[in-house]
Amino acid sequence: MIVMEQYWMPKELDFENLRFCLDNYSAKRIQIRDCGGVREDGKYHAQGMEKVNANLESRTLDFKKNKSGLYILVDSDEIFHFPLKDYQKGFSLEYERIEPTEDCVGRRVMLSYGTDPYDPNLPEPRRSFLRTILDRHLMEIFFDGRVNLKFHSWWVKPHLKYWIIDKPHNIQETILRQQEEYREEDS
Repeated sequence: MIVMEQYWMPKELDFENLRFCLDNYSAKRIQIRDCGGVREDGKYHAQGMEKVNANLESRTLDFKKNKSGLYILVDSDEIFHFPLKDYQKGFSLEYERIEPTEDCVGRRVMLSYGTDPYDPNLPEPRRSFLRTILDRHLMEIFFDGRVNLKFHSWWVKPHLKYWIIDKPHNIQETILRQQEEYREEDS
């Protein structure tokens, strides 16, 4: 099966991963849209309606979470509230990789599940997208380049893994560390 190159994170670590990501990487954009369905006017729409589309250049993305839910903040102002009444899966991180083509346009790399995010045969990610669905709304946070990942645990061994956000490193250092962790996990 060919899908977006997406790496899943354990749901119980969602807000730790979100905090770590926002504290260590510079978010460029946030988009929030509903997942489609019946609108307030009673009509059905398959396409989601955009609720937030904010450029974050020179701005600070943050969040707070309490008993009332998750609040998304830009420059300390609330831009969206998720009550967290319908919260099924954890975050995922997608890499956008573009393979050079002869016409210089490039082709987006689509991979199957179980791919190693540090495979040296793949081009470096141009962008990373941290995403989740909360209360029937898709939230995507865009970052330039690679947001590093670290193996956390097996979801379905030997193909599907859970990952967590890792701090920025030199890419070679990260690859060597990841290979060592794989060896330890396999033994």
